[in-house]
Amino acid sequence: MNHYTMGWNYPSNILTGAGRIRDLPEACKALGMGAPLLVTDPGLAALPMVQACVQACQDAGLRIAVFSQVKGNPTGRNVLDGIAAFRSGSHDGVIAFGGGSGLDAAKAVALMANQREGLSLWSLEDIGDNWKNADARAIAPIVAVPTTAGTGSEVGRASVITDEAEHVKRIIFHPGMVPASVILDPELTVGLPPAVTAATGMDALSHCLEAWCSPLFHPMAEGIAVEGMRRIDLYLQRAYSDGHDLEARMNMLVASSMGATAFQRGLGAMHALAHPLGALYDAHHGTLNAVLMPYVLRANERAIGEPMVRLGRYLNLDQPGTAAVIDWVLGLRERLGIPHSLAELGIDTRQADKVGRMAVADPSSGTNPVAFDADEYRGIFVAAVEGRI
Repeated sequence: MNHYTMGWNYPSNILTGAGRIRDLPEACKALGMGAPLLVTDPGLAALPMVQACVQACQDAGLRIAVFSQVKGNPTGRNVLDGIAAFRSGSHDGVIAFGGGSGLDAAKAVALMANQREGLSLWSLEDIGDNWKNADARAIAPIVAVPTTAGTGSEVGRASVITDEAEHVKRIIFHPGMVPASVILDPELTVGLPPAVTAATGMDALSHCLEAWCSPLFHPMAEGIAVEGMRRIDLYLQRAYSDGHDLEARMNMLVASSMGATAFQRGLGAMHALAHPLGALYDAHHGTLNAVLMPYVLRANERAIGEPMVRLGRYLNLDQPGTAAVIDWVLGLRERLGIPHSLAELGIDTRQADKVGRMAVADPSSGTNPVAFDADEYRGIFVAAVEGRI
């Protein structure tokens, strides 16, 4: 019966619908914030949507400031700079605003800003019980506002931060990092270019799909994962084709949150490879997962037959099974303009041995349905560079 011994922890107060960003000031006040720090990336910081949020918060009597020094793959330095901004401005909460990079950096700032002197961000890497090194009571409250439908970081208990000194992405984890309040407003995503819509949407699919394939016992996550994939099947191409389709945008935001809720069951080899590749090549995380997806499904084939049959039935695929799901993924990628191989992203095989070693060491590898060794990860990577499924 040990197979059934698990602890489940599900998120957050979520406000959904077009125009719900109007509720941001009240969401901050409900968490006791009087002086929030809005953390986002430089591109978003210059847009009217962020300026409107700042004005709305000021009009509501909040003393708000913006920190936007966040890279596309956020770094430890970005987090340290954000902590300095939080402390120097005497802030008492965080608005995490943006795509995965902004949300992850913001959550890490909220986690660390009030911790004891000398506690390192890297000491909270998702290994064993490292999270217990932090004082949960010191975590600043967070309101999360995603502007892409992909990472689902708004309902996640972790942040992926690049350790620039070691050229590795580290997963920083604490159960108290999950934002207490989330605003899913599709109007904030209508300006996403088609290519970004596709890549982030495929990231959401990778979360649902890897959670679905995880061997851990978590039926709640299974149900959420498979329904997330159904919504992605229905709505991702619509959002890609017409960015102003608010129904599609809303459903993709929901599917993204569903994916990150579901992957409390675990991730797998797609992420175990995407994390080192993002660190080594500074490539877009969602695009990496999208390219890797069919290669990982093929490598896992011997262990995922039954869940692939069930998924195929849920998606109404002909002759449901692994082959049908792989064909569905390939067809979806083609319609979304996703590259077929890593080579098309400028990635070659010169660091294949290193990639294999980094993948097997990545925490995501622990819940892949097959326990690949470094050489097997190397083989999957080379196949994905060369386009051999």
